[in-house]
Amino acid sequence: MDAHAIRRKIRAKRLGIALQDARRLAGRKPQECEEALGIPAKTLRAYERGTRAPSVPELAALAYFYQVPMEHFWGTEIRSDDPLPLSSEQIQTLMEEYHRTIAARLKAAREKKGLTLRELARKTGLSTAKLRKYEEGTQPIPAPDLEVLASELDLSLNALFREAPGPLGDWIRYQQRLQGFLSLSEDLQDFVSKPVNRPYLEIAQRLSQLPVERLRAVAEGLLEITL
Repeated sequence: MDAHAIRRKIRAKRLGIALQDARRLAGRKPQECEEALGIPAKTLRAYERGTRAPSVPELAALAYFYQVPMEHFWGTEIRSDDPLPLSSEQIQTLMEEYHRTIAARLKAAREKKGLTLRELARKTGLSTAKLRKYEEGTQPIPAPDLEVLASELDLSLNALFREAPGPLGDWIRYQQRLQGFLSLSEDLQDFVSKPVNRPYLEIAQRLSQLPVERLRAVAEGLLEITL
């Protein structure tokens, strides 16, 4: 077997491991892939064993079905066997901290609006006793109740989401940034994603941090140059 053949065989094995990893990560069975994509389960198993290799269109369909980037199939990271980065006790601690943070924000917002618990209860239809427990952080706030309270107290739910502590907040903030990027037009997405345009983005970032008067002076200077 020549060197190129050996390389292809090794690549097929690595690709098979990545395919199996993506499927397990997505919680899918080979039969589901057959039903959704038309790739026979027997063929998919051969792909995952590395005895056969899929075409790029098949990989694209599998990436879409598994909801992973195409780059996953060329990487070396195995994600489906990764344990949660935090223990259940640590996650519980973060949730309790988050409950207290939301409770404090609710109380501060209510007091800022000059409302008593009784007045807020009338406005929201929630009992005074329940609101007191919410503000004390002794009772978790169901999402629908929090939505009603946030609306009444002029609180931003997105801002409350961003205040989640530790990895919980990191994940939420990452998802919000991702959604913000996806909300851009395709032209802007292409511009932002090209490394060659990074200097322009860094300049825009620095400009956004300037005081208004300084920013106005910069704009006037640019106007003079272009005229």
